[in-house]
Amino acid sequence: MSHNSFGHLFRVTTFGESHGPAIGCVVDGCPPRIPLTEADIQRDLDRRRPGQSRYTTQRQEPDQVRILSGVFTDEKTGVQMTTGTPIGLLIENVDQRSKDYGDIKNKYRPGHADYTYDVKYGIRDYRGGGRASARETAMRVAAGAIARKIVPGLVVRGALVQMGPHKIDRSRWDWEEVGRNPFFCPDAEAAAFFADYLDGIRKKGSSIGAVIEIVAEGVPPGLGAPVYGKLDSDLAAALMSINAVKGVEIGAGFEAAALTGEENADEMRLGNDGKPLFLSNHAGGIVGGISTGQAVIARFAVKPTSSILQPRLSVDRFGGETEVMTRGRHDPCVGIRAVPVGEAMVACVIADHYLRHRGQVGETTPWPMQD
Repeated sequence: MSHNSFGHLFRVTTFGESHGPAIGCVVDGCPPRIPLTEADIQRDLDRRRPGQSRYTTQRQEPDQVRILSGVFTDEKTGVQMTTGTPIGLLIENVDQRSKDYGDIKNKYRPGHADYTYDVKYGIRDYRGGGRASARETAMRVAAGAIARKIVPGLVVRGALVQMGPHKIDRSRWDWEEVGRNPFFCPDAEAAAFFADYLDGIRKKGSSIGAVIEIVAEGVPPGLGAPVYGKLDSDLAAALMSINAVKGVEIGAGFEAAALTGEENADEMRLGNDGKPLFLSNHAGGIVGGISTGQAVIARFAVKPTSSILQPRLSVDRFGGETEVMTRGRHDPCVGIRAVPVGEAMVACVIADHYLRHRGQVGETTPWPMQD
């Protein structure tokens, strides 16, 4: 009942704290003979790594991953591959400044998990939030790099589509632009605006929230199961488990409430390949909890970082009233580095459902039906 694991056949267990000696995870259920090296994982970790711009925490962590188990070099090909046994991954913490948190060790930061951890366990690691820190998400990204290799043809990409009240212009969406700016933003003009906007937030010692969109293409039809194993419900749970996430929507999401039945229904025709061709994708690639073969689209809202330099009213663990102002190094918009984390969680869920589907019905989906 420790709840540090997620997934069924593709199962991930993470461990470690923000200011402990290391963080790590165990990935169990990965099929054998999948090529895997530390470099494969490092590519994704480098996208999440802190300290890469003035818009993220200046904590300098190289996030160098080590594979401790679950791989072996094939003697015939010389390629390092998964063995089908648990894959152990470890990242050492090298730039902790625990002294920055001495002033708040007995105070509860409003909006943070300080009080809830204390009231649940009677003890908490106040150094950077301990287990509640976004530092833990590095291991999710590492696991996601493995998950991406399991489903043939799967491509999972994410982008920041809103910062504070400011949304991107979707007519300017360019996936190539996501890698050109520090915000993972697909709209170049919006990214330029975010630079000045977030500078103002940062200089005030405050923070701001964001909305991230994840698009998974190449998802086979048929993944997911009724009634309690729906693909979208597992995606929602996975994305909600990310630190600071307060809302998730699939496809049209809450906007679907403003549509009529004929507007919302994704009509179908037969494509040139004889397969169903959807004329829209309000469902976000999932109907009845099962994937349609369209792109799976999910968005999640990230609240402002709770650790800020602006003083806030609170209480301490001894029952006294106090004021909290958090020093240290924090993201003025934690939503920026949440983009690769969201990608990883979506990849892990889809990989898990792919293996579950294959175990239940085999490699193919029986469509069209034969007379």
